[in-house]
Amino acid sequence: MTLRLRQICLAVPALAPAVDAVRSVFGLEVCHRDEAVAKYGLENALFVFGWQFLEIVAPLTGGTAAGRFIEKSGGRGGYMAIFDTDDPERRREHVLALGIRIAHEMDYPSFRGIQLHPRDGRATMLEFDRSLGNQRLDGAYWPAGPHWQQQQRLDLVGGMPWVEVQGPDPEDLAAHWARIIDAPLARDAAGRPELAFELGGVRFRTGPTEMLATLQVQVADPADVLAAARAAGCTVDDGGFRLGGVRFEPVTLRP
Repeated sequence: MTLRLRQICLAVPALAPAVDAVRSVFGLEVCHRDEAVAKYGLENALFVFGWQFLEIVAPLTGGTAAGRFIEKSGGRGGYMAIFDTDDPERRREHVLALGIRIAHEMDYPSFRGIQLHPRDGRATMLEFDRSLGNQRLDGAYWPAGPHWQQQQRLDLVGGMPWVEVQGPDPEDLAAHWARIIDAPLARDAAGRPELAFELGGVRFRTGPTEMLATLQVQVADPADVLAAARAAGCTVDDGGFRLGGVRFEPVTLRP
């Protein structure tokens, strides 16, 4: 059964500054812009992070779900965690049986996906997708367009091995996600809860509010990335920087 943490979506007030920052910091170019999101009052851009994707969305009009998220959160936290799977139909029935609401369904000849209600996911919105041809990592991934491979730079960015989700009760939040995602809950060396998937996993930590807080990114040179982030005007701390409402933590790219 395929279950990959394939894509993280960030919501920002304005798209261009965030896109320019990602370009400057990571040395990547946009792999896809989906004009169809305009019907939801949004514009977007996707970048290839190894075999995963970082999407940035921004509202074009008032009253969008992304705009409400930005207002409610104060622009803090990741907007969506998106899983690439082979069984969105089964997962649809599973979450409905748990009493989890489905906010949006997508059904096209080459793509099937469900987005869960953000209040039911709690820390962030969760989505489960299947693209025709997704059996191969280098195969089709509909949300990123037909030519995403052309912008893949494995020499610069290797992926997002871990994302960090926080909340006042990380144990309860981790158990909630484990039920929704239908995945076994594991523990790190310190006994803290985590969920592991193909490509990347989710770690749960204590924090004042429930949100997707940190993206760990494998890069060729973490020091160069931090320097580029500082030059791009991002707030830099000891080992990370803030962009698009989350903290990026660059770590050394594995061979």
